Formats: sequence, structure tokens, C-alpha cells
Amino acid sequence: MTVSDILSSIPMSELLPQREPFVMVSRLVQFDPVVSTTQLDITSDNIFVEEGTLIAAGVIENIAQTCAARIGYINRQSSEGVRLGFIGAIRNLNILRLPKVGETLSTTITVVEEVFGMTLVNAVVKVADEVIAQTEMKIALSDIVAQG
Repeated sequence: MTVSDILSSIPMSELLPQREPFVMVSRLVQFDPVVSTTQLDITSDNIFVEEGTLIAAGVIENIAQTCAARIGYINRQSSEGVRLGFIGAIRNLNILRLPKVGETLSTTITVVEEVFGMTLVNAVVKVADEVIAQTEMKIALSDIVAQG
């Protein structure tokens, strides 16, 4: 079994504070303290899908939840609970196209800085090898543990 297979097998409910139908990550496929990647299978029942397309808010939420999955995995390794986080800022958002039902997003975040409960990341969202969105996002992590 590969590391990606092991990561992919972790239920999102163990990594994310969000619950269905608001989960915008299907699986964690890469983790290290600096670079992490998730995938999202876009389905027609996704709450951010309109007329067969994932709207911009869904892409943004996918990026934020990729950050949450990273922190959730760190917390899981240290047996801490999943904590709530909040989008603090979005800068230089560039959505080149919106993804369609049936496509799979691959979202990679690279941590630029972590200080005082704030994490600044660069994010790249792809469908296959095509970059469809990029942004910088700041996430504020709270001390509140999510309720399962």
C-alpha cells in the first residue's frame, strides 16, 4: 500500500470539522508539513454545483478545506481533536475556469508561513494537468474543537 493509498483511506470526518453536505474534499492524497494535496470528485449533488458546474465559492471552499485537512491530519497524528478554522484573507484569486460535474479537482497547498494560529498558503487547483485556479489564503485556527 502506498502512502497516498493510506492517506486516501482516512475518512474526511476524522480530518475536517465540516459535515455533509458541506464537505468539499473527497480524500487527502499527499501530506508533509509544507505541501499537502487533496482531491475532490465533483458530483451533481454537491451543494456548490449549479447547472453542471462547481461555482467559484465551491472552489474557494475546497481550498480552505484542503488547509483544514492538513491541520486535521497533524492533529490526528498527535491525537488532538479537529479544530475549527476560518478564512482570514484571500489574495490574488485567479479562477481560470470553473470545473464540471465528473471532473476531479486536485488542490495543492504550500505553507508560506505559520505564526500565532495563522497559516498563509499558496494554493493551486488543477483538473488533470490543467491549472484552473490559484490564490493565496490565510487561515486562522481557533482553539474550538469541532463536535462530531
